Amino acid sequence: MLKYLRKINDVSITGNMAKWYDKNSRENRRAEFAGYAKEIACLVKPGEGSGGGKPHILEVAPGPGYVSIELAKLGNYHITGMDISADFVEICKANANREKVAVDFVQGNVSAMPFNGESFDALFCSAAFKNFHNPSGALEEMYRVLKPGGQGLIIDMNKNTTTAVRKGEVHKMQVHGFERWFMLFAFGTFLRNGAYTKEGFEALLASSRFSNWNVEEQGISLYVHLYK
Repeated sequence: MLKYLRKINDVSITGNMAKWYDKNSRENRRAEFAGYAKEIACLVKPGEGSGGGKPHILEVAPGPGYVSIELAKLGNYHITGMDISADFVEICKANANREKVAVDFVQGNVSAMPFNGESFDALFCSAAFKNFHNPSGALEEMYRVLKPGGQGLIIDMNKNTTTAVRKGEVHKMQVHGFERWFMLFAFGTFLRNGAYTKEGFEALLASSRFSNWNVEEQGISLYVHLYK
């Protein structure tokens, strides 16, 4: 289903599904998002942006925005989150206001980002790359908006995962009942079917302008490190 939908257009989560995703993320995945924020913080340190100012960091497809929110708690960054879903942008803004952090959430398409070239010291994208209609265009835009010496990190599902690994991932979420069943179903069917293998992602990168990159398999995920 996911592979079919992205052939038509970028997959956007809106309406009641966006509200459910926000609630599920807030209740079950905050520890995961805090871990992602620490991963991003390793890419660039506060005060070490180009020119010695605040590092400018972009999160592509932030969903309800919790990774950017957790990152804002870790240091003095200028953080931008860009999502194709207008509903998610509004949810992100409300979440950031509630937690009293400064993140600039805007609407935009990863294949045509509304930013000048060389705008960001680092960028991050989690659980969304498999949704992109034009993955090569997305990588091109990521390269364009990164500053020279900038780094990117993409974390997404690895298509080559076992049932045991997927069950372990859901167990870490500590969800029960319908939520547990749904996550097991999603990981084993449409999310996995739409995901990339390590070899598939490497093929995309080989045809991109990124000449320096690394793809690692970690549990259920692929960790894709980009260097400009």
